[in-house]
Amino acid sequence: MRINKVFLPAIAGVVAVGGFLAVTAARHAERVMRVDFDKVVRVTSPAYDARLAPVVDAPIKEFRIPIKDATLEIAKGVTYQGWTFGGTVPGPVIHVRVGDLVRVTVINNSPMPHSIDFHAARIPANKAYRMIMPKDSVQFEFVAKDAGAFMVHCGTPPVTMHLMQGMYFPFIVDPKNGWGTRADKEFVLVQSEFYAKPGETGKVGVLLPATPDWNAEQTKNASQVVFNGRAFQYKENTLKVDVGDRVRIFVVNAGPNFESDFHIVGAIFDRVYPDGNPSHALEDVQTYHVPAGGGAVFETVFAKDGSGEGLYPFVTHSFADAEKGAVGIIQVGEPKNAHMDH
Repeated sequence: MRINKVFLPAIAGVVAVGGFLAVTAARHAERVMRVDFDKVVRVTSPAYDARLAPVVDAPIKEFRIPIKDATLEIAKGVTYQGWTFGGTVPGPVIHVRVGDLVRVTVINNSPMPHSIDFHAARIPANKAYRMIMPKDSVQFEFVAKDAGAFMVHCGTPPVTMHLMQGMYFPFIVDPKNGWGTRADKEFVLVQSEFYAKPGETGKVGVLLPATPDWNAEQTKNASQVVFNGRAFQYKENTLKVDVGDRVRIFVVNAGPNFESDFHIVGAIFDRVYPDGNPSHALEDVQTYHVPAGGGAVFETVFAKDGSGEGLYPFVTHSFADAEKGAVGIIQVGEPKNAHMDH
């Protein structure tokens, strides 16, 4: 394997513990977090795990990201042959803090060329985002200077094909001193679209995976619009919070084509961060627009005397898209008869 190395000094390691990570440090060395997403894979069953783990204090964070093909479930009973970072769609959730040194190694284990593009990185694209041939890899590093919810994706032409196949993941950067309020629960939601032809029935009566429909993508006729890679998954597998919780949601819109008009039915966002500066927070917002390739941070409080115990659907308020799968439910507390159609 040929490695195009930009920067990669030796560092200490991290071990996986029950799906989470524990930082270790070599003697006399600066503390470093290392994650291999070939070994630490995001939980996707029964639903993609939308919870955001707290940022680790280690000032240096290294990530090994494999590119690989995978069979995905994009809606109940609908499978799809996708291209992925780390074997899931979205790929891994990366969480860092402003000022962290981020080191990235990307390995192409697929049979075709790919690349990677970090929207959060200030780095020459010709060095970090070059084409990665099969069995090749690239390494680079950058300092996280900008807070927010960022998209990472494959930038190999045609970019729309690589996006509709699933090559994206969220990159969350906390401000140096936090967002200004303490959140009780944090979640990450990536909105995206699939353009899939229904699978045919095979010789033994088994439904084959759906296949990409390039013409549908070019005419923006999505078959599914989803949060975190699968249509409607958070209707049955609700995001659970407690009464009184302040909930922070990082929304990234991977597109490739549609906007996200993020809204929670029955709640108001008391804060929306359109960029990474906490002092720019908008207040008392009903719905906020996230463009394709963009991200924003949303907060609301499910107070007992306000939006208390109950069910709260979250959607893109472009309802033609919500009806194709971009809808889920936040469950607050343990409401009786916890069921609704929305």
